[in-house]
Amino acid sequence: MSAFFEELDYRPTPIGALSLRRRREMSLGVDVIEIKLGEEFLMSSLFTVSEIALSNLGLAELSGKSLDVVVGGLGLGYTARTVLEHENVNSLIVVDALEAVIDWHESGLLPLGEGLTSDPRCSFRHGDFFALAASEDGFSSDEPGKKFDAILVDIDHSPEFFLDAQNASFYQPEGLKKLTHHLRPGGVFGLWSNDRPDERFIERLEEVFDEARGEVVTFHNPLQNREAVQSVYLAKVAG
Repeated sequence: MSAFFEELDYRPTPIGALSLRRRREMSLGVDVIEIKLGEEFLMSSLFTVSEIALSNLGLAELSGKSLDVVVGGLGLGYTARTVLEHENVNSLIVVDALEAVIDWHESGLLPLGEGLTSDPRCSFRHGDFFALAASEDGFSSDEPGKKFDAILVDIDHSPEFFLDAQNASFYQPEGLKKLTHHLRPGGVFGLWSNDRPDERFIERLEEVFDEARGEVVTFHNPLQNREAVQSVYLAKVAG
């Protein structure tokens, strides 16, 4: 492999070929780590502002100590790492359907892997987040039925653009209602989106949660030399 490009791993999955790549971005003079699913870019170490915002905005809604958190979607680990930077977090379960992504962190192939795996508060669960959200047992394999203070999700591109068509039902009122069964009173649901806030989805959230809103997250895209806009949805159950 060239010093400017290296495919670190490649694996077939039920939803397409998954690849982990390192490339040199010559215009910026930095190495970039990317995860691709087929021809779609899932994650890039060059763009992590909104993944970090998902954790910070979601946890800012909570004032208690010893918070128990679920993150749906491990990716490069920025959402999970930011959760663990909050000292009032007691435990974090990170759920990912792609076993390869968990392997990359546990083997140290990804830069944030060592920090996540060495933190005793953090555990990985290989599983379908959406199936677990719809189940009665929920996200903890050790404590079935356990409720959480925050559930933060970064899996699909948006509430209307899915990696797998089977995920669509989660974003409807019935699917969101099932998710609330896994939240404690006053608990928070946070969702990352690659698009601007969608008022139609906020209305769906308002059908289920006590309060809901969309937060715009902006950052500079150095490759296009322009401002990029993504969003984080926040919804809260009654306390």
